[in-house]
Amino acid sequence: MTKLIDPRHCLIIGEVAQSHDGSLGMAHAFIDAIANAGADAVKFQTHIASAESTPQEPWRVKFSKQDDSRYDYWKRMEFTKEQWRGLAAHAHERGLLFLSSPFSPEAVDLLAEVGVPAWKIASGEVNNRQLLERILQTQLPVFLSTGMSDIEEIDGAVKQVKDAGVELMILQCTTAYPCPPEKIGLNMIPFLRKRYKCAVGLSDHSGTIYAGLAATALGIEALEVHVAFSREMFGPDVPASVTTSELKQLADGVRFIEKMRSNPVDKDAFAAEAAPLRKLFNKSIVASMDLPEGTILEENHLSLKKPGTGLPAEKLSALIGNRLLRAVHVDEQIFERDTRSSKE
Repeated sequence: MTKLIDPRHCLIIGEVAQSHDGSLGMAHAFIDAIANAGADAVKFQTHIASAESTPQEPWRVKFSKQDDSRYDYWKRMEFTKEQWRGLAAHAHERGLLFLSSPFSPEAVDLLAEVGVPAWKIASGEVNNRQLLERILQTQLPVFLSTGMSDIEEIDGAVKQVKDAGVELMILQCTTAYPCPPEKIGLNMIPFLRKRYKCAVGLSDHSGTIYAGLAATALGIEALEVHVAFSREMFGPDVPASVTTSELKQLADGVRFIEKMRSNPVDKDAFAAEAAPLRKLFNKSIVASMDLPEGTILEENHLSLKKPGTGLPAEKLSALIGNRLLRAVHVDEQIFERDTRSSKE
Protein backbone atom coordinates (compact mmCIF):
# COMPACT_ATOMS: atom_id res chain seq x y z
CA MET A 1 0.00 0.00 0.00
CA THR A 2 1.24 3.50 -0.84
CA LYS A 3 2.87 5.56 1.90
CA LEU A 4 0.70 8.52 2.88
CA ILE A 5 3.25 11.33 2.89
CA ASP A 6 6.42 10.79 0.89
CA PRO A 7 8.42 13.70 -0.56
CA ARG A 8 9.58 11.42 -3.41
CA HIS A 9 6.09 10.30 -4.42
CA CYS A 10 3.10 12.56 -4.99
CA LEU A 11 -0.01 10.90 -3.58
CA ILE A 12 -2.64 11.03 -6.34
CA ILE A 13 -6.16 11.07 -4.89
CA GLY A 14 -9.20 10.49 -7.08
CA GLU A 15 -12.10 12.36 -5.44
CA VAL A 16 -15.50 10.83 -6.19
CA ALA A 17 -17.40 13.30 -3.99
CA GLN A 18 -21.08 13.13 -5.02
CA SER A 19 -20.54 11.84 -8.56
CA HIS A 20 -21.85 8.42 -7.56
CA ASP A 21 -25.26 10.17 -7.15
CA GLY A 22 -26.23 7.88 -4.30
CA SER A 23 -25.65 4.68 -6.29
CA LEU A 24 -23.58 2.10 -4.42
CA GLY A 25 -22.87 0.29 -7.66
CA MET A 26 -21.52 3.46 -9.26
CA ALA A 27 -19.38 4.15 -6.19
CA HIS A 28 -17.77 0.73 -6.62
CA ALA A 29 -17.30 1.38 -10.35
CA PHE A 30 -15.42 4.57 -9.50
CA ILE A 31 -13.01 2.59 -7.34
CA ASP A 32 -12.13 0.32 -10.25
CA ALA A 33 -11.78 3.23 -12.69
CA ILE A 34 -9.56 5.24 -10.35
CA ALA A 35 -7.36 2.20 -9.68
CA ASN A 36 -7.09 1.47 -13.41
CA ALA A 37 -6.01 5.07 -14.03
CA GLY A 38 -2.99 4.68 -11.75
CA ALA A 39 -4.05 6.80 -8.77
CA ASP A 40 -2.93 5.99 -5.23
CA ALA A 41 -6.14 6.69 -3.33
CA VAL A 42 -9.87 7.03 -3.78
CA LYS A 43 -11.76 9.58 -1.71
CA PHE A 44 -15.43 9.91 -0.96
CA GLN A 45 -17.46 12.26 1.23
CA THR A 46 -19.39 10.88 4.18
CA HIS A 47 -22.60 12.83 4.65
CA ILE A 48 -25.13 12.08 7.39
CA ALA A 49 -27.93 14.52 6.67
CA SER A 50 -29.41 14.72 10.15
CA ALA A 51 -25.98 15.30 11.71
CA GLU A 52 -24.71 18.04 9.38
CA SER A 53 -27.67 19.84 7.87
CA THR A 54 -31.16 21.17 8.39
CA PRO A 55 -34.05 21.21 5.90
CA GLN A 56 -33.43 24.96 5.59
CA GLU A 57 -29.97 24.56 4.05
CA PRO A 58 -29.96 26.45 0.72
CA TRP A 59 -28.77 24.92 -2.53
CA ARG A 60 -25.34 25.97 -3.73
CA VAL A 61 -26.56 25.17 -7.24
CA LYS A 62 -30.12 23.92 -7.76
CA PHE A 63 -29.35 21.01 -10.04
CA SER A 64 -31.53 18.13 -8.80
CA LYS A 65 -35.09 17.61 -9.97
CA GLN A 66 -35.68 14.65 -7.67
CA ASP A 67 -34.60 16.23 -4.37
CA ASP A 68 -36.92 18.85 -2.91
CA SER A 69 -34.19 20.26 -0.68
CA ARG A 70 -30.46 20.00 -0.27
CA TYR A 71 -31.13 18.13 2.95
CA ASP A 72 -32.99 15.52 0.90
CA TYR A 73 -30.02 15.35 -1.45
CA TRP A 74 -27.60 14.68 1.41
CA LYS A 75 -29.98 12.01 2.66
CA ARG A 76 -29.89 10.32 -0.72
CA MET A 77 -26.10 10.40 -0.71
CA GLU A 78 -25.83 8.38 2.52
CA PHE A 79 -24.45 4.85 2.68
CA THR A 80 -24.76 2.49 5.63
CA LYS A 81 -21.78 1.49 7.73
CA GLU A 82 -21.68 -1.92 6.03
CA GLN A 83 -21.80 -0.30 2.62
CA TRP A 84 -18.88 1.92 3.58
CA ARG A 85 -17.01 -1.17 4.79
CA GLY A 86 -17.60 -2.76 1.41
CA LEU A 87 -16.26 0.29 -0.41
CA ALA A 88 -13.17 0.37 1.80
CA ALA A 89 -12.55 -3.35 1.27
CA HIS A 90 -12.91 -2.92 -2.50
CA ALA A 91 -10.43 -0.05 -2.48
CA HIS A 92 -7.91 -2.13 -0.55
CA GLU A 93 -8.36 -5.05 -2.97
CA ARG A 94 -7.45 -2.69 -5.82
CA GLY A 95 -4.38 -1.38 -3.99
CA LEU A 96 -5.91 2.01 -3.20
CA LEU A 97 -5.92 3.97 0.01
CA PHE A 98 -9.51 4.54 1.13
CA LEU A 99 -10.28 8.09 2.24
CA SER A 100 -13.48 9.97 2.95
CA SER A 101 -14.13 13.48 4.25
CA PRO A 102 -16.40 13.53 7.30
CA PHE A 103 -18.89 16.38 7.68
CA SER A 104 -20.04 15.68 11.24
CA PRO A 105 -18.69 14.06 14.41
CA GLU A 106 -21.03 11.14 13.68
CA ALA A 107 -19.36 10.71 10.30
CA VAL A 108 -15.96 10.70 12.03
CA ASP A 109 -17.12 7.91 14.34
CA LEU A 110 -18.50 5.91 11.41
CA LEU A 111 -15.32 6.23 9.37
CA ALA A 112 -13.14 5.44 12.38
CA GLU A 113 -14.99 2.12 12.64
CA VAL A 114 -14.74 1.46 8.91
CA GLY A 115 -11.04 2.34 8.95
CA VAL A 116 -9.26 5.21 7.20
CA PRO A 117 -5.50 5.91 7.17
CA ALA A 118 -5.91 9.70 7.36
CA TRP A 119 -8.50 12.46 7.51
CA LYS A 120 -9.23 14.97 4.76
CA ILE A 121 -10.71 18.13 6.28
CA ALA A 122 -12.95 19.80 3.70
CA SER A 123 -12.58 23.54 3.14
CA GLY A 124 -15.91 24.34 4.79
CA GLU A 125 -14.96 22.49 7.98
CA VAL A 126 -11.61 24.16 8.78
CA ASN A 127 -13.20 26.37 11.43
CA ASN A 128 -15.25 23.48 12.87
CA ARG A 129 -13.12 22.97 15.97
CA GLN A 130 -15.54 20.38 17.40
CA LEU A 131 -15.11 18.21 14.32
CA LEU A 132 -11.34 18.73 14.26
CA GLU A 133 -11.05 17.86 17.94
CA ARG A 134 -12.87 14.55 17.37
CA ILE A 135 -10.58 13.79 14.43
CA LEU A 136 -7.39 14.62 16.34
CA GLN A 137 -8.33 12.14 19.06
CA THR A 138 -7.66 9.36 16.53
CA GLN A 139 -4.04 10.57 16.06
CA LEU A 140 -4.27 9.81 12.34
CA PRO A 141 -2.64 12.20 9.83
CA VAL A 142 -4.68 15.21 8.72
CA PHE A 143 -4.95 16.65 5.20
CA LEU A 144 -6.21 20.19 5.69
CA SER A 145 -7.90 21.89 2.75
CA THR A 146 -7.77 25.69 2.65
CA GLY A 147 -10.28 26.66 -0.03
CA MET A 148 -12.38 29.05 2.07
CA SER A 149 -9.86 30.12 4.71
CA ASP A 150 -7.74 33.20 5.21
CA ILE A 151 -4.26 32.92 6.73
CA GLU A 152 -5.46 33.61 10.26
CA GLU A 153 -7.97 30.77 10.11
CA ILE A 154 -5.35 28.41 8.66
CA ASP A 155 -2.94 29.45 11.42
CA GLY A 156 -5.49 28.47 14.06
CA ALA A 157 -6.28 25.08 12.53
CA VAL A 158 -2.60 24.28 12.00
CA LYS A 159 -1.83 25.13 15.62
CA GLN A 160 -4.63 22.85 16.80
CA VAL A 161 -3.29 19.97 14.72
CA LYS A 162 0.35 20.49 15.70
CA ASP A 163 -0.51 20.90 19.39
CA ALA A 164 -2.12 17.46 19.18
CA GLY A 165 1.09 16.01 17.76
CA VAL A 166 -0.62 14.84 14.57
CA GLU A 167 1.09 14.62 11.18
CA LEU A 168 -0.16 17.39 8.90
CA MET A 169 -0.42 18.12 5.21
CA ILE A 170 -1.91 21.39 3.97
CA LEU A 171 -3.71 21.44 0.63
CA GLN A 172 -3.80 24.64 -1.40
CA CYS A 173 -7.35 24.87 -2.68
CA THR A 174 -9.65 27.42 -4.25
CA THR A 175 -13.35 26.88 -3.76
CA ALA A 176 -14.61 27.46 -7.30
CA TYR A 177 -16.31 24.86 -9.50
CA PRO A 178 -14.59 24.86 -11.93
CA CYS A 179 -11.63 26.96 -10.82
CA PRO A 180 -10.14 29.26 -13.50
CA PRO A 181 -6.35 29.27 -13.93
CA GLU A 182 -5.92 32.74 -12.46
CA LYS A 183 -7.32 31.47 -9.14
CA ILE A 184 -5.41 28.18 -8.77
CA GLY A 185 -2.79 29.81 -6.53
CA LEU A 186 0.39 27.90 -7.32
CA ASN A 187 2.25 30.67 -5.48
CA MET A 188 0.70 29.41 -2.26
CA ILE A 189 2.51 26.07 -2.41
CA PRO A 190 5.98 27.36 -1.44
CA PHE A 191 4.35 29.93 0.87
CA LEU A 192 2.44 27.29 2.84
CA ARG A 193 5.48 25.01 3.00
CA LYS A 194 7.68 27.77 4.39
CA ARG A 195 5.08 29.14 6.81
CA TYR A 196 3.94 25.83 8.33
CA LYS A 197 7.00 23.62 7.73
CA CYS A 198 4.95 20.64 6.67
CA ALA A 199 3.97 18.68 3.57
CA VAL A 200 1.90 20.61 1.02
CA GLY A 201 -0.45 19.44 -1.72
CA LEU A 202 -3.02 20.76 -4.17
CA SER A 203 -6.74 20.10 -4.12
CA ASP A 204 -7.62 21.05 -7.68
CA HIS A 205 -11.05 22.03 -9.01
CA SER A 206 -9.97 23.22 -12.44
CA GLY A 207 -11.37 20.18 -14.25
CA THR A 208 -8.10 19.89 -16.21
CA ILE A 209 -4.80 18.04 -15.87
CA TYR A 210 -2.74 21.21 -16.22
CA ALA A 211 -2.81 22.53 -12.66
CA GLY A 212 -1.84 19.18 -11.20
CA LEU A 213 1.12 18.80 -13.54
CA ALA A 214 2.33 22.33 -12.79
CA ALA A 215 2.02 21.75 -9.04
CA THR A 216 3.89 18.44 -9.31
CA ALA A 217 6.80 20.31 -10.88
CA LEU A 218 6.88 22.40 -7.69
CA GLY A 219 7.25 19.25 -5.58
CA ILE A 220 3.85 18.73 -3.94
CA GLU A 221 3.30 15.66 -1.75
CA ALA A 222 -0.35 15.12 -2.75
CA LEU A 223 -2.69 15.95 -5.59
CA GLU A 224 -6.44 15.62 -5.23
CA VAL A 225 -8.69 15.88 -8.28
CA HIS A 226 -12.41 15.29 -8.72
CA VAL A 227 -13.18 12.46 -11.10
CA ALA A 228 -16.13 11.77 -13.42
CA PHE A 229 -16.70 9.03 -15.98
CA SER A 230 -17.50 11.71 -18.53
CA ARG A 231 -18.52 15.36 -18.64
CA GLU A 232 -22.01 14.28 -19.64
CA MET A 233 -22.63 12.84 -16.17
CA PHE A 234 -25.17 14.33 -13.75
CA GLY A 235 -24.19 16.18 -10.60
CA PRO A 236 -22.62 19.33 -9.18
CA ASP A 237 -19.05 18.01 -9.18
CA VAL A 238 -18.83 17.17 -12.89
CA PRO A 239 -17.74 20.63 -14.19
CA ALA A 240 -14.79 20.60 -11.79
CA SER A 241 -13.76 17.00 -12.56
CA VAL A 242 -11.31 15.29 -14.85
CA THR A 243 -12.56 12.24 -16.70
CA THR A 244 -11.15 8.81 -15.85
CA SER A 245 -9.13 8.81 -19.09
CA GLU A 246 -7.72 12.23 -18.19
CA LEU A 247 -6.87 10.91 -14.74
CA LYS A 248 -4.73 8.26 -16.44
CA GLN A 249 -2.94 11.00 -18.41
CA LEU A 250 -2.49 13.00 -15.22
CA ALA A 251 -1.10 10.05 -13.26
CA ASP A 252 1.35 9.23 -16.06
CA GLY A 253 2.41 12.88 -16.22
CA VAL A 254 2.94 13.12 -12.47
CA ARG A 255 5.20 10.05 -12.49
CA PHE A 256 7.11 11.42 -15.51
CA ILE A 257 7.70 14.73 -13.72
CA GLU A 258 8.80 12.93 -10.53
CA LYS A 259 11.45 11.03 -12.50
CA MET A 260 12.68 14.29 -14.00
CA ARG A 261 12.89 15.97 -10.61
CA SER A 262 14.70 13.05 -8.96
CA ASN A 263 17.31 12.69 -11.73
CA PRO A 264 19.31 15.91 -12.16
CA VAL A 265 21.41 15.97 -15.32
CA ASP A 266 25.19 16.57 -15.35
CA LYS A 267 25.77 18.22 -18.72
CA ASP A 268 29.49 17.32 -18.84
CA ALA A 269 28.79 13.67 -18.08
CA PHE A 270 25.97 13.61 -20.62
CA ALA A 271 28.21 15.14 -23.29
CA ALA A 272 30.75 12.35 -22.70
CA GLU A 273 28.02 9.73 -23.06
CA ALA A 274 26.83 11.42 -26.24
CA ALA A 275 30.23 11.26 -27.98
CA PRO A 276 29.08 8.60 -30.50
CA LEU A 277 26.05 10.75 -31.34
CA ARG A 278 28.25 13.79 -31.95
CA LYS A 279 29.88 11.93 -34.85
CA LEU A 280 26.43 11.44 -36.37
CA PHE A 281 24.92 14.87 -35.78
CA ASN A 282 27.91 17.23 -35.85
CA LYS A 283 29.63 18.49 -39.03
CA SER A 284 33.20 18.43 -40.26
CA ILE A 285 35.26 20.76 -42.46
CA VAL A 286 35.20 19.64 -46.11
CA ALA A 287 36.25 21.11 -49.45
CA SER A 288 33.44 22.97 -51.18
CA MET A 289 35.10 22.33 -54.58
CA ASP A 290 38.01 20.42 -56.05
CA LEU A 291 41.19 22.10 -54.78
CA PRO A 292 44.71 21.52 -56.14
CA GLU A 293 47.82 21.10 -53.97
CA GLY A 294 49.23 24.48 -52.96
CA THR A 295 45.86 26.29 -52.78
CA ILE A 296 45.83 29.11 -50.22
CA LEU A 297 42.57 28.36 -48.41
CA GLU A 298 39.84 30.98 -48.43
CA GLU A 299 36.46 30.83 -46.72
CA ASN A 300 34.63 29.96 -49.96
CA HIS A 301 36.87 26.88 -50.37
CA LEU A 302 35.43 25.29 -47.23
CA SER A 303 32.07 23.93 -46.12
CA LEU A 304 30.66 22.21 -43.04
CA LYS A 305 28.96 18.87 -43.66
CA LYS A 306 28.09 15.65 -41.83
CA PRO A 307 29.36 13.33 -40.46
CA GLY A 308 31.26 14.83 -37.56
CA THR A 309 34.21 12.44 -37.85
CA GLY A 310 36.67 15.01 -39.13
CA LEU A 311 37.94 18.42 -38.14
CA PRO A 312 35.17 20.18 -36.13
CA ALA A 313 33.49 23.42 -37.18
CA GLU A 314 35.28 25.55 -34.60
CA LYS A 315 38.60 24.88 -36.39
CA LEU A 316 37.46 26.43 -39.67
CA SER A 317 38.84 29.94 -39.07
CA ALA A 318 42.24 28.47 -38.18
CA LEU A 319 42.51 26.94 -41.67
CA ILE A 320 41.85 30.18 -43.56
CA GLY A 321 45.09 31.38 -45.12
CA ASN A 322 46.85 28.01 -44.85
CA ARG A 323 48.36 26.26 -47.89
CA LEU A 324 47.07 22.82 -48.94
CA LEU A 325 49.78 20.15 -48.88
CA ARG A 326 47.77 17.84 -51.14
CA ALA A 327 44.94 18.00 -53.65
CA VAL A 328 41.45 17.40 -52.27
CA HIS A 329 38.16 16.70 -53.98
CA VAL A 330 34.78 18.34 -53.34
CA ASP A 331 33.20 17.10 -50.07
CA GLU A 332 36.46 15.49 -48.97
CA GLN A 333 37.32 16.15 -45.32
CA ILE A 334 40.30 18.41 -44.66
CA PHE A 335 42.47 17.86 -41.60
CA GLU A 336 45.09 20.02 -39.91
CA ARG A 337 47.83 17.69 -41.26
CA ASP A 338 46.69 18.57 -44.80
CA THR A 339 47.72 22.24 -44.46
CA ARG A 340 50.60 24.43 -43.42
CA SER A 341 50.80 28.12 -42.72
CA SER A 342 51.38 30.01 -45.94
CA LYS A 343 54.01 32.11 -44.09
CA GLU A 344 56.27 29.13 -43.56
